[in-house]
Amino acid sequence: MASTLLKQKNNAFSVVLFIELWERFGYYGMQSILALFLSQHMKFSDYDANLLIAAFGTMTYAAPALGGWIGDKILGNQRAMLYGSIILALGYLLLASAMHYTGGIYITMAIISTGNGLFKPNAATLVRRIYEDDDSQLDVAFTLYYMAVNVGSTVSMLLCPYLKDHYGWDAAFIACFVGLLLGIINYSLTKKKLVSYVSSKDQQPISASILTYIFLGIIASIALITVIITFPKVAQWCVIGAAILILALWVQMYFKIDSTYRSGLRIVYLLTFEGMLYYVFYQQMSTSLTFFALRNVDLSFSIGSYHLFNWSPGQFQALNPIWIMLLSPILAKLYATLGRKQKDFSIATKFIAGFFFVAVGFFIWWMACVYTQTPHVSSWVMVGGYFFLSLGELLTSGLGLAVVARYVPASINGFMTGSYLMVSGVAMYIGGIIANIAAPPDMNNLSSEKTLIIYQGLFLNLLCLAGIALVILLLFLPILRKWNKQYKQDMLR
Repeated sequence: MASTLLKQKNNAFSVVLFIELWERFGYYGMQSILALFLSQHMKFSDYDANLLIAAFGTMTYAAPALGGWIGDKILGNQRAMLYGSIILALGYLLLASAMHYTGGIYITMAIISTGNGLFKPNAATLVRRIYEDDDSQLDVAFTLYYMAVNVGSTVSMLLCPYLKDHYGWDAAFIACFVGLLLGIINYSLTKKKLVSYVSSKDQQPISASILTYIFLGIIASIALITVIITFPKVAQWCVIGAAILILALWVQMYFKIDSTYRSGLRIVYLLTFEGMLYYVFYQQMSTSLTFFALRNVDLSFSIGSYHLFNWSPGQFQALNPIWIMLLSPILAKLYATLGRKQKDFSIATKFIAGFFFVAVGFFIWWMACVYTQTPHVSSWVMVGGYFFLSLGELLTSGLGLAVVARYVPASINGFMTGSYLMVSGVAMYIGGIIANIAAPPDMNNLSSEKTLIIYQGLFLNLLCLAGIALVILLLFLPILRKWNKQYKQDMLR
């Protein structure tokens, strides 16, 4: 009986997993060439490109706060996820046709952010619904979920820069659309497997008036996000406003919710803050690390005197999902084994280990800049740095959604998932600002020797920031242990 139930859960999980895989294919394929597209095709400076990408990333991660609420309270999580995927596919298609004028780029990026707002939190909520009665299996599921969706991003991050180099920018963006279209078709054919796990909202018909309001809301969201990402000052104030809003909503929710769940909410709030710090470093992949690969990395992979292959600068971002895929099953097996023996490490301890590895990654990049004999560091330096940055990701942001799923009641899971992503978006904007340490106005006119020195300073700053975050986590560890003990006692009442 138990094995049959687990099989049913796994089948339902595969439906969400597959559409998420193709959604990530589209998003990360676009992201792999976005910085280079803005710099080389649209002639943005590094500074302006970093700010636009940061604002876009922030909106992409902020929109799920509203999208999660819409999925929980109005559309249902399954329906919201489908609508979001359709909007995203439209955004990737329009990106190929809108690439010849700047205004079109802003609008299209706003469409992608809006679609992600509906898709991201509701897909995660469906995973939580499938495994909500098994905490150890939930950690395993989210880790494997994190690994499998990186299959899509790996393929697209390798494919899209190649298509860009050989067939043009529009071919790369169209590939993103086609990938997600395949995911939507597969979902339509297999969605019956999810019937046992959808919310009551998904089972209720949607009236024409509600659909009209949703459509108007989507148009309003696209218009608002377009304005925000077009004007950096507006984006800056919106990020500050979003942070204040989330904090206010968290305080309100804390005093409104049943006292039984308050200890769990305290844990989520603190770990969400700690997890958001990772996204400051994560943002460097699509900004400073991509520009670093463009200007100061030897694009050739060799072993001794034997040449293996060359990569395009954008393809180095694929190292992140590659390492995620390789490391995830190892960690998932470790979690499952420790869980069976009742010796699993706490999530707080995993976060501490994660930031240690992040620090190691930037230490490698900094040392490579200091000791290289030429202005171009070895491509293997990128492999090593991305290894530790990706391991840190699995131990921090990779478990962030599991924190929400474990410690908050199902009734607010969608909102809290969206809140987690929104806070992460704020951190990504901060990451974009930090990336501009390596973006003086004349960056494109500087020699490789001078840009190497600039990146050396950036990596040292990021190393110090990771070290500070690590110390903060260590200081809060006793408090988290106390709250977790209280949470377990409250759940037994």
